[in-house]
Amino acid sequence: MELDTTDIKLVHLLQEDCKKTTKQYADSLQLSKTAVYERIRRLERNGVITQYVALVDKEKVRRDFMVLCQIRLVQHTKENVLKFEREILKLEEVSECFHVGGDYDYILKIHVEDMKSYREFMLTKLTTINNIGNTQSSFVINEVKNSPAVHI
Repeated sequence: MELDTTDIKLVHLLQEDCKKTTKQYADSLQLSKTAVYERIRRLERNGVITQYVALVDKEKVRRDFMVLCQIRLVQHTKENVLKFEREILKLEEVSECFHVGGDYDYILKIHVEDMKSYREFMLTKLTTINNIGNTQSSFVINEVKNSPAVHI
């Protein structure tokens, strides 16, 4: 789908705050409410906008201990890769999982309460997944930039 400049501006506004009214977006874009409503529906229908979410303050829900865990698999057969990915999808502590190239096969972004919770997660959940060769954990000291927005 080709986005025009108005679509791009609208997507920026929605990524900034998707809880505004259609009228507020219309006023910002100098369009009618109907035109904005139709543009939003078209962006949704075409899969440009995939979902709306509430972003949670990790500190307030005691999940601000963030770990980036690199994982190397023992074997890289299609069956092993797919099985590993299915198991990762079940782990609620893992907020993001990336299949990557390089020294490791996957990078996981994990949110837990503290180091003790991470150790428990590693011992009782992550390392029980078959085919993990080794892991390397990096503990986040400070989030310098964290934006769910995609620049277009």
